[in-house]
Amino acid sequence: MVRDLLVRDYLLLGLRLDRLVPGLVDTYTGDEWLRRHVAAEGAPDAGGLLRTARRLCRELPGAGFSLRRERFLAGQLAALECIARRVAGETVGFVAEVEACFDVRIGTGDEDEYRRAHRELDELLPGRGPLAERLAAYRRRDTIAPPRLAAAVHALSGALRARVRGLFALPERETVSYRIVDDRPWSGLHRYLGGYRSEVALNAGAGLRLAQLPRLIAHESYPGHHTERCRRQARWAAGDRRAEQAIVLVNTPQALMAEGTADLGLQTVVGPGWGPWAQQILAGAGLHLDGEVAERIAAASLGLLRVRQDAALLLHDRHAPEEEVLAHLCRWLLIGEPRARQMLRFLGHPLWRAYTTTYVEGYLLLQDWLTRPGPGTRVERYRRLLDEPLVPAAIRADLTVAAAGHG
Repeated sequence: MVRDLLVRDYLLLGLRLDRLVPGLVDTYTGDEWLRRHVAAEGAPDAGGLLRTARRLCRELPGAGFSLRRERFLAGQLAALECIARRVAGETVGFVAEVEACFDVRIGTGDEDEYRRAHRELDELLPGRGPLAERLAAYRRRDTIAPPRLAAAVHALSGALRARVRGLFALPERETVSYRIVDDRPWSGLHRYLGGYRSEVALNAGAGLRLAQLPRLIAHESYPGHHTERCRRQARWAAGDRRAEQAIVLVNTPQALMAEGTADLGLQTVVGPGWGPWAQQILAGAGLHLDGEVAERIAAASLGLLRVRQDAALLLHDRHAPEEEVLAHLCRWLLIGEPRARQMLRFLGHPLWRAYTTTYVEGYLLLQDWLTRPGPGTRVERYRRLLDEPLVPAAIRADLTVAAAGHG
């Protein structure tokens, strides 16, 4: 069938581009013959892959897919075409790259909003010194020593798993293993191994703090990436044969949806009061967290969400000097230069340079969608995010309808 051939070519395109952009394929659980076939081929030709991407974009509208599948594949193929253009040597502006890859249009944040966040943090942190110093002191007190990290992670993971299993069905044999690493450009990284198994790497070198662990574990495991991959594989086993879901590609709308969903996991399964809840869980592991303060600081810090995206725009769109980008991060995020350089390392990475947008725009878009007026509880809507191949355009359309109905 035309649909089957197009999906096969989409999978092959993703696997072949991964050879030119290592790490583009986050997960592949499809036909192993396709993977072996691509691995045995000679080096892919970037120009040929670009022509394939453009051909698939042209063929998609007449292939007979349902509207939902066509929307999903259209977004994915637009992203892969953009990636192929860059690999083939074409110049693509950064804002245009982000829009093609993630189906969102970005701009700089509002400095007045950043100042409001600073005022809120100033009220929350005692003392008379500069706000950045007081926040740094709070973070130092909250930093968890690497030998205690595993105990904290397993305590939170177990508690979140119990909650998630009560809200969202999971296969009995699903499991997550955790690995502590160092010197990476990220704080945590999920890898789905197939068979309802995941591995999560946590970067102790990033100076992980107790206050950030509840959201980080929720993001990577329960109810975030691991939960999503398990539920989608279970749907496949039950007869859902949308083969395009067998590949997970970074720098595509699929990634923006996944990161936004994962970032909203803690708010969904625990909700307001997650700080005292985490405090109680960690106390059982012999660790102290002031949960109420942690939750209030996290809420105030949401006002600074766009700062990292600003830095990406400075770096890649305006081509600002590195020192200017570091100064922007230090000023508005109230961090020291070593932490800013760690962020700059991520922003400058060839694979991850645009990826910060998934955390910023993904969170903001899906938070609005989860709390919009209309039928369905937050948990029911979150379940849709876990199970359905929704895309940013569809989310925006829902929000437009909701706004019109309550205007």
